[in-house]
Amino acid sequence: MKQIFLGFLLCCLLAAGVAPATAQEKIILLNEGSWQSDNGRITYFEDGRIVSNQWFRDVNGRKLGDTPNDIIQVAPDLIAIAVNWSNIIQFIDAEGHAVAATEDVPNNRRLASDGQYVYVTSYGHECSTVNGLMTFTKGFVAKIDVSSFKVIDAVEVGYEPEGIALYEGKLFVANTGGYAFQENHDYEKTVSVIDAGTMRVERTIDTGQINLYGKLSQSGQYLCINSPGDYYDVSAATIIMDCAAVLEGKPDAECFQKLDYAATYSCTATDGCFYAVGSRYSYYTGAYEFNYITVNPQEVISSGGRRGVADELPGSLTEDLKKLSTPYGLYVNPYTGYIYATDAAGYAEGGVLYQWTPEGEFVDKFDVYINPGHFLALNPLGESGVDVIPAGSENGRDDAMYNLQGIRIQSPAKGEIYIQNGKKKIHK
Repeated sequence: MKQIFLGFLLCCLLAAGVAPATAQEKIILLNEGSWQSDNGRITYFEDGRIVSNQWFRDVNGRKLGDTPNDIIQVAPDLIAIAVNWSNIIQFIDAEGHAVAATEDVPNNRRLASDGQYVYVTSYGHECSTVNGLMTFTKGFVAKIDVSSFKVIDAVEVGYEPEGIALYEGKLFVANTGGYAFQENHDYEKTVSVIDAGTMRVERTIDTGQINLYGKLSQSGQYLCINSPGDYYDVSAATIIMDCAAVLEGKPDAECFQKLDYAATYSCTATDGCFYAVGSRYSYYTGAYEFNYITVNPQEVISSGGRRGVADELPGSLTEDLKKLSTPYGLYVNPYTGYIYATDAAGYAEGGVLYQWTPEGEFVDKFDVYINPGHFLALNPLGESGVDVIPAGSENGRDDAMYNLQGIRIQSPAKGEIYIQNGKKKIHK
């Protein structure tokens, strides 16, 4: 009877032109601030308005820290933020309240999670764990147990590891070697594959492309990895990696395709494609060259790189982005399809947040803080975040099941939420 009444009430509200007041756009935006200035901030955006450009401080009465550079949703009410120069992983709930902070991962960079653990890349050379101090010649990946917020293990990968993604229990880590210009080592060309359970490197994929820098975008089994090259003789490029091929044991060359485009800022669209804004900089000319592309990763892999890239983005997005002074971030809300980008302008003053409809129609722009670059959408229904949208197969379907972190699962447990064909379902 209660369900019938609620249904009747909803119909009455709709008939009267009154819809339930549920916010559709809930975006957390990390503003890096200025490096070594301890002025990183969080912007909270909701339904066409900036609620706050210092959300963390409003909620907690203190600063976030110095140079936040990644944010992910770990669980329905737990979010992790890598605050690089403050050497902390800050955990907050969905309302912005500080929950805990892990201080044992210096020079932390990018994050991934399976809901029970958070994995973080680090340029550092030592890490404090529950079993004592671990030291490394190169960089490492740390594993944090979110039941205690303690580092329980770590493993060495390549020099200056950056982007990290989780697929079927394996961590894929892009190594940069980005300090090659000032330290006694070369640029890296590899992706390390780690068993997340044992925290042991099982395989190292040689992509042949140096300096795999920045956050990874993931679409099911596919990764979009940016390489800015060396800014001199090695041009920027994009690596599309097939994680399933890696786990099948295929030779390195059959696990990825190199594209002669940059993907400096990339994201995953709701159809499983990647959107990317790429910049190529040359110290010889002192000039930037930009590309604006849509990548169908499945078609890129299946065609050996001959197809799957379009020099366009939806609607007016390409032309609008060309007007930005300094593109600094690109994102698609996985729940609504709305598209966002940021402009860092001159890097030292407040930036701008731009919004488009899913079709690429410009909506509005909003003033934010310094160097706005990292996004997280909260679910309008209050459920856990979905960072990964599975790519469709050739017939437009992907009947495989994925958990809320984009990891393929064989069979969900009762009551567990999973993704199939891009839609959320609950296993009964």
